[in-house]
Amino acid sequence: MAALAILFVFIWSTGFIVGKAIVPYADPTLFLLVRTLMAAAMFTAIALYVKVPWPAWRQVPKHLLAGVLLQGLYLSGTYWAIAGGLPPAIMALIGSLQPLMTAFFAIPILKEVPTRKIWLGLVLGLLGVFMVIEPSLAQGGHDGFSMGVLLIALLAVLSITFGTILQKTSIAGVDIRVSAALQNIGTVFFTGLFVWILGEDRWIWSGELWASLIWAAFVLSGVGTLLLVWIVRRGQAATASSLMFLAPPLAAIEAYFLFGDRLGPIQLLGFIIAVAGVLVCNWRR
Repeated sequence: MAALAILFVFIWSTGFIVGKAIVPYADPTLFLLVRTLMAAAMFTAIALYVKVPWPAWRQVPKHLLAGVLLQGLYLSGTYWAIAGGLPPAIMALIGSLQPLMTAFFAIPILKEVPTRKIWLGLVLGLLGVFMVIEPSLAQGGHDGFSMGVLLIALLAVLSITFGTILQKTSIAGVDIRVSAALQNIGTVFFTGLFVWILGEDRWIWSGELWASLIWAAFVLSGVGTLLLVWIVRRGQAATASSLMFLAPPLAAIEAYFLFGDRLGPIQLLGFIIAVAGVLVCNWRR
């Protein structure tokens, strides 16, 4: 379980790197559409090959909605907010509220009441993320984006929050490969609609775009999302979501090596505090 959690955190953190790498080559929602098309085809082929049962038609909309919330609206909202002028560091800070939101909404919806230890771990994790991105917040400032852009960012975080909680409902009884296929199909419909509405068509083939697309489709939307759903199904939604605290700090370290971004002592200390928070949330005697 610990090894899979570490693998999930690493994969999830690379989403920030992919988002930065594709900027010169493709419109973001169009890239997301192609990415989820490939992931949907992969999981559909796997599910058909192993001949696992598919859910009844009346259950399919729940899986499609889960995909829209977990990937489509969350990723699109993140891209739109950044494109609207929201600094990536502020988006990362808003995104780090997701585990706290999950813990809060899981109480009335799933009847999962976090312990004081879990609340402490969540607060430590949020503090660690803030310390990691604080230099970027200071440099980027808080001007240049509207209240509407901020609301889009909050909508994106609420989307992944409810998408995570939905994984613990009746759809958890369906084989995870079938559910992944249906959830990616739901994301395809959502992103396809907005590609058409926004008129996105910029697509410049390059080695960087090929590498980003293959990684995003088969590793991020494939392995990464599959691991997230599997971890959430096996534990409390809040403790599983706490792993996401480690994604922004790890992405900062990756950006330091790949793009030469700043990485100072305060950020390293923040990474340690975020790790401590996640360990507190997930510690078992």
